[in-house]
Amino acid sequence: MSFIAEYGFVLLVLACAFGFFMAWGVGANDVANAMGTSVGSRALTIKQAIIVAMIFEFCGAYLAGGEVTETIKNGIVDAEVISPDLMVLGMMSALLAAGTWLMIATMKGWPVSTTHSIIGAVIGFAAVGVSTDAVHWDAIGPIVASWVVTPMLSGIVAFGLFMSVQKLIINTDDPFINAKRFVPLYMFLTGFMVALMTVTKGLKHVGLTLNGGQGILLAFAIGVLVMLVGIALLSRIKVDVEADRTFHYASVEKVFAVLMIFTACSMAFAHGANDVANAVGPLAAVVGVIQSGGAAEIAAKSAVPGWVLLLGAVGIVIGLATYGYKVIATIGKEITELTPSRGFAAELATATTVVGASAIGLPVSTTHTLVGAVLGIGIARGIGALNLGVVGSIFMSWLITLPAGAILSIIFFTILQAIFV
Repeated sequence: MSFIAEYGFVLLVLACAFGFFMAWGVGANDVANAMGTSVGSRALTIKQAIIVAMIFEFCGAYLAGGEVTETIKNGIVDAEVISPDLMVLGMMSALLAAGTWLMIATMKGWPVSTTHSIIGAVIGFAAVGVSTDAVHWDAIGPIVASWVVTPMLSGIVAFGLFMSVQKLIINTDDPFINAKRFVPLYMFLTGFMVALMTVTKGLKHVGLTLNGGQGILLAFAIGVLVMLVGIALLSRIKVDVEADRTFHYASVEKVFAVLMIFTACSMAFAHGANDVANAVGPLAAVVGVIQSGGAAEIAAKSAVPGWVLLLGAVGIVIGLATYGYKVIATIGKEITELTPSRGFAAELATATTVVGASAIGLPVSTTHTLVGAVLGIGIARGIGALNLGVVGSIFMSWLITLPAGAILSIIFFTILQAIFV
């Protein structure tokens, strides 16, 4: 206890700095993945994408980020096995390790998984620095399984959405009229899904708790509101005869470009809700131990403080604004050719999968989920539509990420022990 009593304030300041650094990495790398499809399909410019992401990432992280944060904070390691001293140093080393790896990957333009990075780092310090018994190995199984299941799920959802667009709109006698008819329904689905997640899981952070029926009703109302706003925007779009001569579906894609604004917002919100946990989960654990005077059991049960979520949300936004453009350009243009109708299907499928995972507290990789969705679109168009070289290099970066996080975490853990113990 004397260790935490002696260095408590210094450790808290360092933990906040490392947490902010990790959140910056999430913003620079993973948020860029989330917005890449919007930019790649030319529905949004990079500047517009960054503004949209800044607003909705922040809202998702702050309003709906608490559920997954609990999993990262308590679900991977056993707070009762690890002494408070080692818990604090270990979680700090995990944050620094994951942040460092994300910075390296972002500089190289690699779209890697922040979820892999932080989970690998937490396992690394706990298994090597403490004991293999300190890791909840039974909890790792579902998380690892989600890295395979979620890309498949989002791929299947994206494939289904894209095929529904083909059947209801593209392969019809009047695609433009049908686009105006059916796109508002997709807008309702987008608004309803994200609102449901927010009102049922997130609003307790701002002191508003709703039961299931009230949540569904409010989400339905928000979905209808989003649809009405969409209809108002769509009413301004007219057939562009000249553009249609060059590309037969140019006017239809303009309709989908409006829809992409809504799916980009939902994608950013879903990403903020899930991936803020990667930055603030370990930080919340450190804050809990220090504030409880070293009682790890009390800290494990303590709620995630609002200011910790706020710090993570701000870090994500700054990371995106300062360095996010690199990976946005990579993900949006190199896997397969995207148009607004294809990008919409990929984004809505990804957001749906990530929001669902956030709701049950499962930390999934947005990168994996988005790539799975984009692959689903590519497969729907034929395997030749995919850039298999780029897909292969992305898979390789995924394989490297978890061990890289673990190794860096062990190194930083050893250094922090040498300094403080």
